[in-house]
Amino acid sequence: MNASLTLYIDSNYVSPYAMWAFVALREKRLSFAVQPVDLAARQHHDAAFGNRFLTGKVPALVHGEFALAESSAIIEYLEDVFPAPAHPPLYPADAQQRARARQIQAWLRSDLMALREERPTTVIFREPSPQPLSEAGRAAAEKLVRVAASLIGEGAGNLFDDWCIADTELALTLNRLVANGDPVPENLRRYVQAQWARPSVQSWLRREA
Repeated sequence: MNASLTLYIDSNYVSPYAMWAFVALREKRLSFAVQPVDLAARQHHDAAFGNRFLTGKVPALVHGEFALAESSAIIEYLEDVFPAPAHPPLYPADAQQRARARQIQAWLRSDLMALREERPTTVIFREPSPQPLSEAGRAAAEKLVRVAASLIGEGAGNLFDDWCIADTELALTLNRLVANGDPVPENLRRYVQAQWARPSVQSWLRREA
């Protein structure tokens, strides 16, 4: 399928969900345009935007005449429509590892709310927060570190043998702590640094279209 691709993202480049969709496109080695959306001006609440993408949210992807919102749906769509070996995979080939990667993705989107509120991605992309974590925030951070430590070995650079999109998602969530100077085990800090050095992530940080 050679129809053009356009990714709609937040104009401030701070949405983790937009970043994950962007990284997925880069890792698939696809050409695409970026269309920033001013969330503060509520551009995503325009009737035309909502009608096109159903949920009226970003990130959103246009592929030819097809429009799709929600980062997890976008990533799954890209994996289905642009499969390996023509395009690098976003998920492990092994069914159990693939299921585990999707479990991690779903968990990061649905849990750790106190951490996500107290360490928003602005601590990564703009400046750290001077506020200490609340009791609920510390509990969420401890849970994140405990789960990540069970998945990432001492010298491991990826969750599995090769990179997958869940690595970027887990690394960003850990980076809410790392970038803010909160306590994180050294092996997990190295994991975040390795994931952050990927060209696809660096492309997002440079705001490359």
